Amino acid sequence: MAVGRIQIASNKKAALQKQNMREVAKMLAEDPPKEEKARIRAEALIRDDYLIEAYEILQLGCELLYERMKLIDYSSDCPNDLVTVVSTIIWASHRVDIPELVLIRKQFKAKYGKEFEERALQNAGNVLNQRVVHKLSVEPPAAALVQIYLERICEKHQVDWSPKLKLTAAQLSQPMAAPLGDSVGIAQGTGLGIIVDDVSSKAYGSKQSPTFVSVPRMAPYIPPSMSNNFSETDPEITVPAARNSNGKSTGVSSISGESDDDEDGGDEPGMPPSAPSSVSPSGASTATSMTSSFADLAARFQQLKK
Repeated sequence: MAVGRIQIASNKKAALQKQNMREVAKMLAEDPPKEEKARIRAEALIRDDYLIEAYEILQLGCELLYERMKLIDYSSDCPNDLVTVVSTIIWASHRVDIPELVLIRKQFKAKYGKEFEERALQNAGNVLNQRVVHKLSVEPPAAALVQIYLERICEKHQVDWSPKLKLTAAQLSQPMAAPLGDSVGIAQGTGLGIIVDDVSSKAYGSKQSPTFVSVPRMAPYIPPSMSNNFSETDPEITVPAARNSNGKSTGVSSISGESDDDEDGGDEPGMPPSAPSSVSPSGASTATSMTSSFADLAARFQQLKK
């Protein structure tokens, strides 16, 4: 049963691999290509390939145990030539999605004891199949292998693509660096974002950010400085004097904006302000009409002061 379940799982993974490769090729064929997203998908392809390889090796081990089942039944201890196979199946039982391997692990634990199981889980004596350990490891693949996968996918699907991010020798041997978002466009929803300049070729994984087009900015409005000099003199108002008892004018009197309270020494009401007159003392004789209009006002003012 374990052999059949492993075969089914391998076939499912292989079918999904073909679809995933088409998606990666479509990402690299776009303008601009989604290179960073394609690298992440390529890493998933590598991990699935590793899993399929591990399935094949575990399937061979299960077939070997099936053929030597009589030897296992008649032996109280695990045969020396089967220690690696049995230990590898015990170690991989909780790392793959094959329920039958968990049952096999429990059966070997019941037959050979808990100590044998712990030695297999800890790889004591380096007895495990190293290829299975490597394929089921949680360590990410090297960046060089990811680059090879992308190039072969483009070649298979006839996609004209060349990597913009150049990898150094040190970076090729290390796992793929985290994406910086260089291949992500700006304001994709509205299409109103800033146009991005061509990103210069730089090593993948560097912290240098892409260059953008400089956008002119409006300078803030600065109002003109207001004058703090408020010591302006009040306009001088000329008011014709009141007429005497003979009916003649005594002249034109000048009234400033200042109060007469200090001069008179009392709280007498002041004259209400009036509009400045452009009539000068020399022209008072000619402006008889204006003089007569202010005569009554001046007379009332004199009466109030008495």
